[in-house]
Amino acid sequence: MKKQKKFKGIVGASALILSLSVALTACGTNPGTKTGGAAPSGAAATASGTSQYKYGKIDIPGKDGSLCAAPIYIAYEKGFFAEEGFDVNLISADTETRKIGLNNGTIPVVNGDFQFFPSIEEGVKVKVVDGLHNGCIKIIVPKGSPIKTAKDLKGKKIGVDEIGGTPFQVASLWLENAGIVAKDNKDVTFVPYSDGNLEIAAAEKGEIDAAASWDPYGSLAVKNKGFTEIFDLSTDPLFKGKYCCFLYASEKYLKEDPERAAALLTAYNKAQEWIHDNPAEAVDIISEKKYSDINDKELATELLKNYEYPSKEEHASGKTHTKEDVLYFVKELKKVGYLKTNDPEKFANEIYYDVKQK
Repeated sequence: MKKQKKFKGIVGASALILSLSVALTACGTNPGTKTGGAAPSGAAATASGTSQYKYGKIDIPGKDGSLCAAPIYIAYEKGFFAEEGFDVNLISADTETRKIGLNNGTIPVVNGDFQFFPSIEEGVKVKVVDGLHNGCIKIIVPKGSPIKTAKDLKGKKIGVDEIGGTPFQVASLWLENAGIVAKDNKDVTFVPYSDGNLEIAAAEKGEIDAAASWDPYGSLAVKNKGFTEIFDLSTDPLFKGKYCCFLYASEKYLKEDPERAAALLTAYNKAQEWIHDNPAEAVDIISEKKYSDINDKELATELLKNYEYPSKEEHASGKTHTKEDVLYFVKELKKVGYLKTNDPEKFANEIYYDVKQK
């Protein structure tokens, strides 16, 4: 899945991100490109059988193995991307690759939490255009561990998928709010693993003290290996009821063709709504197509339900809370020193972009 890499940043972000490299996991995976699975059923075709798409071919990171990326898998497999005019190629891309692609427009959209906020402050040209779903990350400790709270992690090693990724960011914010300094290796050390299963195995062997991991890895370890959950993004007071994952769009992509950007967001919204109405079937698709390592479909279905994907009615009524959650996390990141802005409300307004859909 992911290779260990330094979290460098671009357009001046290096200094900031390096200062965060042991601080503050979305959604990133190994660099490289992989073609998506079988052609989605919604693809338009000419009489000759050649696919025809209004907006052509685009690359979207969608090979990270997390259950969190379900909207991408479903939009692809149910043909929602194709219905909206896109020939989508699903690729693998770590956080650094995603930032570069967003900045230059070669990657139109990615999903991730507030991990990109500092990079935006440093000049990466990307906007938050939507919220995808609520919590999908857990921090767990192996059976018999005395660790029960954030404070107990002082001086400990925490496994993550990559430095600078979403579990890394979430764990860091949680720790910082508990008075544990996650920056500069002061109170904790983050250790990256290229695969969620390797992370769990390392915790079992005592190589790390805790694992901050995407679903379903954390939940499966609790259910099948006796691990104890000490943090759940969907229920922790700091994060409960708020989007853990946002949809980020390239500023260049937004400006070049607003109609195209709106169509792409519509495809994501269709996937959210479909998962909201069909969580069990979504799990079947994700499992059968091997997008995520699902051995317990009942558990995975329950997790998808807990993510509270917006319904069609919620989208139609405007009862989503993306802009409010952006401001909330801007304020939180500012409070613990991960953002420099002196005006959180202004910054939040600058990084949020209201895409006008039909």
